[in-house]
Amino acid sequence: MSVYAELVGQEHVIEILQNAVLATRTEDVQATAETNNQMTHAWVFTGPPGSGRSNAAIAFAQGLICPNNSCGTCNECKSAANGSHPDVEIIRTEGLSIKIDEVRELLTRVAWAPSMGGWRVVVMEDADRLTESAANALLKAIEEPGNRTVWLLCAPTLHDVLPTIRSRCRHLQLVTPSNAAVAQVLQTRDGISPNMADFAARVSQGHIGRARYLAKNESVRNTRNTIMKLPITLQGISSAFAAAQTLVDLATEQATSAAEVRNEKEVDDLSLAYGKGATGRGMATGGSKAIKELEKEQKARQTRMIRDGLDAALLDIATFYRDVMMVQAGANDALINKELEADIRALAEKTKPHSTIKKISAIMQARTNLGHNAAPLLTVEALMCTLAR
Repeated sequence: MSVYAELVGQEHVIEILQNAVLATRTEDVQATAETNNQMTHAWVFTGPPGSGRSNAAIAFAQGLICPNNSCGTCNECKSAANGSHPDVEIIRTEGLSIKIDEVRELLTRVAWAPSMGGWRVVVMEDADRLTESAANALLKAIEEPGNRTVWLLCAPTLHDVLPTIRSRCRHLQLVTPSNAAVAQVLQTRDGISPNMADFAARVSQGHIGRARYLAKNESVRNTRNTIMKLPITLQGISSAFAAAQTLVDLATEQATSAAEVRNEKEVDDLSLAYGKGATGRGMATGGSKAIKELEKEQKARQTRMIRDGLDAALLDIATFYRDVMMVQAGANDALINKELEADIRALAEKTKPHSTIKKISAIMQARTNLGHNAAPLLTVEALMCTLAR
Protein backbone atom coordinates (compact mmCIF):
# COMPACT_ATOMS: atom_id res chain seq x y z
CA MET A 1 0.00 0.00 0.00
CA SER A 2 1.41 3.39 -0.99
CA VAL A 3 2.20 6.01 1.66
CA TYR A 4 -0.19 8.33 -0.20
CA ALA A 5 -3.22 6.04 0.23
CA GLU A 6 -4.60 8.13 3.12
CA LEU A 7 -4.68 11.32 1.02
CA VAL A 8 -8.27 11.31 -0.20
CA GLY A 9 -9.12 13.68 -3.05
CA GLN A 10 -5.59 15.15 -3.22
CA GLU A 11 -4.39 13.74 -6.55
CA HIS A 12 -2.76 17.02 -7.58
CA VAL A 13 -0.66 17.09 -4.39
CA ILE A 14 0.27 13.41 -4.68
CA GLU A 15 1.62 13.95 -8.19
CA ILE A 16 3.84 16.85 -7.07
CA LEU A 17 5.21 14.88 -4.10
CA GLN A 18 5.88 11.79 -6.20
CA ASN A 19 7.79 13.89 -8.75
CA ALA A 20 9.83 15.49 -5.96
CA VAL A 21 10.75 12.08 -4.52
CA LEU A 22 11.63 10.86 -8.01
CA ALA A 23 13.93 13.86 -8.47
CA THR A 24 15.90 12.81 -5.37
CA ARG A 25 16.42 9.34 -6.80
CA THR A 26 18.48 10.56 -9.74
CA GLU A 27 22.24 10.24 -9.73
CA ASP A 28 22.77 14.01 -9.49
CA VAL A 29 20.12 15.26 -7.06
CA GLN A 30 21.25 18.89 -6.94
CA ALA A 31 21.19 19.31 -10.71
CA THR A 32 17.75 17.77 -10.95
CA ALA A 33 16.38 20.03 -8.24
CA GLU A 34 17.65 23.15 -9.96
CA THR A 35 16.68 22.09 -13.45
CA ASN A 36 13.24 20.61 -12.91
CA ASN A 37 12.24 22.63 -9.83
CA GLN A 38 10.76 19.46 -8.33
CA MET A 39 12.64 19.21 -5.04
CA THR A 40 13.42 21.96 -2.55
CA HIS A 41 14.53 22.10 1.08
CA ALA A 42 11.39 23.70 2.56
CA TRP A 43 7.68 23.10 1.95
CA VAL A 44 4.50 24.45 3.49
CA PHE A 45 1.29 22.42 3.36
CA THR A 46 -1.96 24.34 3.84
CA GLY A 47 -5.58 23.33 3.76
CA PRO A 48 -8.78 23.33 5.82
CA PRO A 49 -9.12 21.06 8.87
CA GLY A 50 -9.48 17.45 7.81
CA SER A 51 -7.93 17.94 4.38
CA GLY A 52 -4.93 15.87 5.45
CA ARG A 53 -2.11 18.42 5.39
CA SER A 54 -0.22 16.63 8.20
CA ASN A 55 -0.81 13.25 6.54
CA ALA A 56 0.56 14.66 3.29
CA ALA A 57 3.71 15.96 5.00
CA ILE A 58 4.32 12.66 6.80
CA ALA A 59 3.69 10.70 3.59
CA PHE A 60 6.27 12.89 1.83
CA ALA A 61 8.74 12.23 4.66
CA GLN A 62 8.12 8.49 4.26
CA GLY A 63 8.63 8.74 0.51
CA LEU A 64 11.97 10.52 0.94
CA ILE A 65 13.47 7.90 3.25
CA CYS A 66 11.78 4.80 1.78
CA PRO A 67 14.08 2.54 -0.29
CA ASN A 68 11.12 0.90 -2.05
CA ASN A 69 9.33 3.69 -3.91
CA SER A 70 7.07 4.93 -1.06
CA CYS A 71 5.77 1.45 -0.31
CA GLY A 72 4.26 2.22 3.10
CA THR A 73 5.05 -1.28 4.40
CA CYS A 74 8.82 -1.34 5.01
CA ASN A 75 10.42 -0.62 8.39
CA GLU A 76 11.53 2.84 7.24
CA CYS A 77 7.99 3.86 6.26
CA LYS A 78 6.43 2.47 9.45
CA SER A 79 9.00 4.03 11.76
CA ALA A 80 8.71 7.40 10.00
CA ALA A 81 4.93 7.34 10.40
CA ASN A 82 5.02 6.63 14.14
CA GLY A 83 7.86 9.05 14.86
CA SER A 84 10.55 6.49 15.74
CA HIS A 85 12.76 6.90 12.66
CA PRO A 86 16.08 8.56 13.62
CA ASP A 87 16.06 10.81 10.53
CA VAL A 88 12.42 11.97 10.76
CA GLU A 89 11.28 14.50 13.37
CA ILE A 90 7.52 14.97 13.77
CA ILE A 91 6.70 18.02 15.89
CA ARG A 92 3.20 17.97 17.38
CA THR A 93 2.33 20.60 19.95
CA GLU A 94 -0.37 19.90 22.48
CA GLY A 95 -0.08 23.33 24.08
CA LEU A 96 -1.34 26.67 22.87
CA SER A 97 1.94 27.60 21.16
CA ILE A 98 5.39 26.40 20.09
CA LYS A 99 7.96 28.34 22.10
CA ILE A 100 11.49 29.38 21.19
CA ASP A 101 13.12 26.91 23.60
CA GLU A 102 11.45 24.02 21.78
CA VAL A 103 12.65 25.33 18.42
CA ARG A 104 16.23 25.81 19.67
CA GLU A 105 16.29 22.24 20.96
CA LEU A 106 14.93 21.04 17.62
CA LEU A 107 17.58 22.97 15.66
CA THR A 108 20.31 21.30 17.71
CA ARG A 109 19.02 17.87 16.75
CA VAL A 110 18.45 18.52 13.06
CA ALA A 111 21.96 19.92 12.67
CA TRP A 112 23.23 16.33 12.61
CA ALA A 113 23.74 14.56 9.30
CA PRO A 114 21.25 11.81 8.40
CA SER A 115 22.17 8.67 10.35
CA MET A 116 20.78 6.15 7.87
CA GLY A 117 21.62 7.94 4.63
CA GLY A 118 19.17 9.81 2.44
CA TRP A 119 17.48 12.76 4.11
CA ARG A 120 16.82 14.30 7.50
CA VAL A 121 13.17 15.42 7.48
CA VAL A 122 11.38 17.70 9.95
CA VAL A 123 7.56 17.72 9.95
CA MET A 124 6.01 20.57 11.97
CA GLU A 125 2.28 19.93 12.16
CA ASP A 126 1.26 23.24 13.76
CA ALA A 127 3.52 25.88 12.26
CA ASP A 128 0.75 28.43 12.82
CA ARG A 129 1.30 28.04 16.58
CA LEU A 130 4.90 29.28 16.50
CA THR A 131 5.48 32.32 18.69
CA GLU A 132 7.14 35.27 16.96
CA SER A 133 10.53 34.58 18.53
CA ALA A 134 10.26 30.86 17.71
CA ALA A 135 9.36 31.66 14.10
CA ASN A 136 12.37 33.95 13.77
CA ALA A 137 14.66 31.21 15.11
CA LEU A 138 13.18 28.76 12.60
CA LEU A 139 13.63 31.28 9.79
CA LYS A 140 17.40 31.26 10.23
CA ALA A 141 17.47 27.45 9.88
CA ILE A 142 15.36 27.58 6.71
CA GLU A 143 17.54 30.34 5.26
CA GLU A 144 20.67 28.27 5.92
CA PRO A 145 19.48 24.64 5.65
CA GLY A 146 21.67 21.75 6.70
CA ASN A 147 23.01 19.27 4.20
CA ARG A 148 20.12 17.08 2.95
CA THR A 149 17.67 18.50 5.49
CA VAL A 150 14.04 19.05 4.44
CA TRP A 151 11.51 21.16 6.37
CA LEU A 152 7.79 20.35 6.01
CA LEU A 153 5.53 22.92 7.68
CA CYS A 154 1.76 22.57 8.06
CA ALA A 155 -0.75 25.37 8.67
CA PRO A 156 -4.41 26.15 7.88
CA THR A 157 -3.52 29.02 5.51
CA LEU A 158 -0.42 30.78 4.18
CA HIS A 159 -1.32 33.84 6.25
CA ASP A 160 -0.77 31.77 9.41
CA VAL A 161 2.92 31.44 8.54
CA LEU A 162 5.48 34.22 8.96
CA PRO A 163 5.84 35.98 5.56
CA THR A 164 9.63 35.62 5.57
CA ILE A 165 9.26 31.86 6.15
CA ARG A 166 6.56 31.20 3.57
CA SER A 167 8.49 33.14 0.92
CA ARG A 168 11.28 30.57 1.24
CA CYS A 169 8.99 27.51 1.01
CA ARG A 170 7.24 25.73 -1.82
CA HIS A 171 3.50 25.92 -1.17
CA LEU A 172 1.05 23.03 -1.58
CA GLN A 173 -2.67 23.73 -1.09
CA LEU A 174 -4.85 20.77 -0.10
CA VAL A 175 -8.61 20.77 -0.64
CA THR A 176 -11.54 19.40 1.35
CA PRO A 177 -12.45 15.90 0.10
CA SER A 178 -16.00 15.39 -1.19
CA ASN A 179 -18.58 13.76 1.06
CA ALA A 180 -18.83 10.85 -1.36
CA ALA A 181 -15.07 10.25 -1.22
CA VAL A 182 -15.04 10.34 2.59
CA ALA A 183 -18.02 7.99 2.81
CA GLN A 184 -16.33 5.57 0.42
CA VAL A 185 -13.17 5.52 2.55
CA LEU A 186 -15.19 4.83 5.72
CA GLN A 187 -16.97 1.92 4.05
CA THR A 188 -13.97 0.28 2.37
CA ARG A 189 -11.26 0.83 5.00
CA ASP A 190 -13.21 0.93 8.26
CA GLY A 191 -16.17 -1.31 7.51
CA ILE A 192 -18.73 1.38 8.36
CA SER A 193 -22.28 0.82 7.12
CA PRO A 194 -23.35 2.96 4.12
CA ASN A 195 -25.96 4.96 6.09
CA MET A 196 -23.59 5.71 8.96
CA ALA A 197 -20.76 6.55 6.54
CA ASP A 198 -23.02 8.97 4.67
CA PHE A 199 -24.10 10.65 7.93
CA ALA A 200 -20.55 10.95 9.28
CA ALA A 201 -19.15 12.29 6.00
CA ARG A 202 -21.96 14.83 5.69
CA VAL A 203 -21.82 16.29 9.21
CA SER A 204 -18.00 16.24 9.37
CA GLN A 205 -17.89 18.31 6.15
CA GLY A 206 -15.09 16.34 4.59
CA HIS A 207 -12.96 15.93 7.74
CA ILE A 208 -11.92 12.28 7.44
CA GLY A 209 -10.58 11.91 10.98
CA ARG A 210 -13.67 13.44 12.55
CA ALA A 211 -15.96 11.41 10.28
CA ARG A 212 -14.28 8.19 11.41
CA TYR A 213 -14.46 9.29 15.07
CA LEU A 214 -18.17 10.09 14.77
CA ALA A 215 -18.99 6.86 12.97
CA LYS A 216 -17.27 4.67 15.55
CA ASN A 217 -18.34 6.38 18.81
CA GLU A 218 -21.97 6.54 19.86
CA SER A 219 -21.16 8.80 22.83
CA VAL A 220 -19.61 11.36 20.45
CA ARG A 221 -22.73 11.27 18.30
CA ASN A 222 -24.91 11.80 21.40
CA THR A 223 -22.79 14.78 22.46
CA ARG A 224 -23.12 16.30 19.00
CA ASN A 225 -26.87 15.75 19.12
CA THR A 226 -27.03 17.70 22.38
CA ILE A 227 -24.99 20.53 20.86
CA MET A 228 -27.14 20.70 17.73
CA LYS A 229 -30.31 21.14 19.81
CA LEU A 230 -28.96 24.19 21.64
CA PRO A 231 -30.01 26.74 18.94
CA ILE A 232 -33.59 25.47 19.25
CA THR A 233 -33.63 26.21 23.00
CA LEU A 234 -32.59 29.86 22.61
CA GLN A 235 -35.68 31.85 23.60
CA GLY A 236 -34.18 34.64 25.72
CA ILE A 237 -31.27 35.75 27.90
CA SER A 238 -31.71 33.04 30.54
CA SER A 239 -31.76 30.25 27.96
CA ALA A 240 -28.72 31.80 26.25
CA PHE A 241 -26.67 31.67 29.45
CA ALA A 242 -27.84 28.10 30.11
CA ALA A 243 -26.84 27.05 26.59
CA ALA A 244 -23.41 28.66 26.97
CA GLN A 245 -22.82 26.84 30.26
CA THR A 246 -23.88 23.54 28.68
CA LEU A 247 -21.48 24.02 25.78
CA VAL A 248 -18.51 24.87 28.01
CA ASP A 249 -19.33 22.00 30.39
CA LEU A 250 -19.43 19.52 27.52
CA ALA A 251 -16.06 20.70 26.16
CA THR A 252 -14.50 20.63 29.65
CA GLU A 253 -15.88 17.17 30.39
CA GLN A 254 -14.55 15.77 27.12
CA ALA A 255 -11.11 17.30 27.67
CA THR A 256 -10.93 16.12 31.29
CA SER A 257 -11.95 12.56 30.52
CA ALA A 258 -9.47 12.37 27.63
CA ALA A 259 -6.60 13.78 29.71
CA GLU A 260 -7.19 12.12 33.09
CA VAL A 261 -5.78 8.64 32.45
CA ARG A 262 -3.01 9.95 30.24
CA ASN A 263 -1.89 12.56 32.78
CA GLU A 264 -1.72 10.03 35.58
CA LYS A 265 0.34 7.61 33.50
CA GLU A 266 2.76 10.36 32.44
CA VAL A 267 3.35 11.40 36.07
CA ASP A 268 3.84 7.76 37.16
CA ASP A 269 6.30 7.09 34.33
CA LEU A 270 8.30 10.23 35.07
CA SER A 271 8.38 9.46 38.81
CA LEU A 272 9.63 5.96 38.04
CA ALA A 273 12.31 7.38 35.75
CA TYR A 274 13.58 9.51 38.65
CA GLY A 275 13.79 6.45 40.90
CA LYS A 276 10.58 6.65 42.92
CA GLY A 277 10.08 3.43 44.85
CA ALA A 278 13.46 2.02 43.86
CA THR A 279 15.45 2.84 47.01
CA GLY A 280 12.76 3.78 49.49
CA ARG A 281 14.14 7.32 49.62
CA GLY A 282 11.92 8.98 47.08
CA MET A 283 12.96 10.47 43.77
CA ALA A 284 16.40 11.58 42.67
CA THR A 285 17.39 15.25 42.65
CA GLY A 286 15.39 17.23 40.12
CA GLY A 287 12.43 14.85 40.12
CA SER A 288 10.00 17.21 41.83
CA LYS A 289 10.90 20.05 39.46
CA ALA A 290 10.45 17.79 36.45
CA ILE A 291 7.02 16.70 37.64
CA LYS A 292 5.97 20.33 38.17
CA GLU A 293 7.06 21.13 34.62
CA LEU A 294 5.10 18.13 33.35
CA GLU A 295 1.98 19.20 35.23
CA LYS A 296 2.34 22.68 33.74
CA GLU A 297 2.49 21.16 30.24
CA GLN A 298 -0.51 18.96 31.01
CA LYS A 299 -2.53 21.98 32.12
CA ALA A 300 -1.66 23.83 28.88
CA ARG A 301 -2.61 20.75 26.87
CA GLN A 302 -5.97 20.46 28.60
CA THR A 303 -6.66 24.17 28.02
CA ARG A 304 -6.03 23.67 24.32
CA MET A 305 -8.27 20.58 24.27
CA ILE A 306 -11.12 22.59 25.79
CA ARG A 307 -10.70 25.37 23.23
CA ASP A 308 -10.48 22.85 20.38
CA GLY A 309 -13.64 21.17 21.66
CA LEU A 310 -15.48 24.49 21.78
CA ASP A 311 -14.25 25.36 18.29
CA ALA A 312 -15.60 22.07 16.91
CA ALA A 313 -18.93 22.62 18.68
CA LEU A 314 -19.25 26.14 17.25
CA LEU A 315 -18.57 24.79 13.77
CA ASP A 316 -21.41 22.28 14.24
CA ILE A 317 -23.75 25.05 15.37
CA ALA A 318 -22.69 27.12 12.36
CA THR A 319 -23.85 24.27 10.10
CA PHE A 320 -27.31 24.52 11.71
CA TYR A 321 -27.63 28.20 10.78
CA ARG A 322 -26.09 27.49 7.39
CA ASP A 323 -28.93 25.02 6.79
CA VAL A 324 -31.45 27.65 7.91
CA MET A 325 -29.97 30.03 5.33
CA MET A 326 -30.20 27.32 2.64
CA VAL A 327 -33.91 26.82 3.35
CA GLN A 328 -34.48 30.57 3.26
CA ALA A 329 -32.73 30.64 -0.12
CA GLY A 330 -34.85 27.77 -1.42
CA ALA A 331 -31.97 25.25 -1.61
CA ASN A 332 -33.76 22.55 0.35
CA ASP A 333 -31.68 19.67 -1.04
CA ALA A 334 -28.35 21.01 0.26
CA LEU A 335 -28.89 20.46 3.99
CA ILE A 336 -26.04 19.13 6.12
CA ASN A 337 -28.21 18.30 9.13
CA LYS A 338 -31.04 16.46 7.41
CA GLU A 339 -32.04 14.84 10.71
CA LEU A 340 -33.05 18.29 12.03
CA GLU A 341 -34.93 19.39 8.92
CA ALA A 342 -38.22 20.10 10.76
CA ASP A 343 -36.51 22.38 13.33
CA ILE A 344 -34.46 24.06 10.62
CA ARG A 345 -37.57 24.83 8.56
CA ALA A 346 -39.42 26.17 11.61
CA LEU A 347 -36.60 28.60 12.43
CA ALA A 348 -36.22 29.60 8.78
CA GLU A 349 -39.86 30.67 8.69
CA LYS A 350 -39.55 32.78 11.86
CA THR A 351 -36.37 34.67 10.96
CA LYS A 352 -35.04 36.78 8.10
CA PRO A 353 -32.03 35.83 5.92
CA HIS A 354 -30.00 38.89 7.00
CA SER A 355 -30.47 37.83 10.63
CA THR A 356 -29.20 34.33 9.86
CA ILE A 357 -26.11 35.73 8.14
CA LYS A 358 -25.36 37.92 11.18
CA LYS A 359 -25.60 34.87 13.44
CA ILE A 360 -23.17 32.88 11.31
CA SER A 361 -20.77 35.84 11.35
CA ALA A 362 -21.08 36.02 15.15
CA ILE A 363 -20.14 32.33 15.43
CA MET A 364 -17.08 32.83 13.23
CA GLN A 365 -16.03 35.86 15.30
CA ALA A 366 -16.40 33.85 18.52
CA ARG A 367 -14.09 31.18 17.06
CA THR A 368 -11.55 33.88 16.24
CA ASN A 369 -11.79 35.30 19.77
CA LEU A 370 -11.23 31.86 21.28
CA GLY A 371 -8.17 31.49 19.09
CA HIS A 372 -6.88 34.74 20.61
CA ASN A 373 -7.22 33.25 24.12
CA ALA A 374 -10.44 35.04 25.10
CA ALA A 375 -12.18 33.64 28.21
CA PRO A 376 -14.21 30.65 26.95
CA LEU A 377 -17.34 31.07 29.07
CA LEU A 378 -17.62 34.83 28.52
CA THR A 379 -17.06 34.41 24.78
CA VAL A 380 -19.70 31.69 24.43
CA GLU A 381 -22.18 33.60 26.64
CA ALA A 382 -21.85 36.68 24.45
CA LEU A 383 -22.35 34.53 21.35
CA MET A 384 -25.45 32.78 22.70
CA CYS A 385 -27.01 36.12 23.62
CA THR A 386 -26.48 37.21 19.99
CA LEU A 387 -28.00 33.99 18.65
CA ALA A 388 -31.02 34.32 20.95
CA ARG A 389 -32.08 37.67 19.42
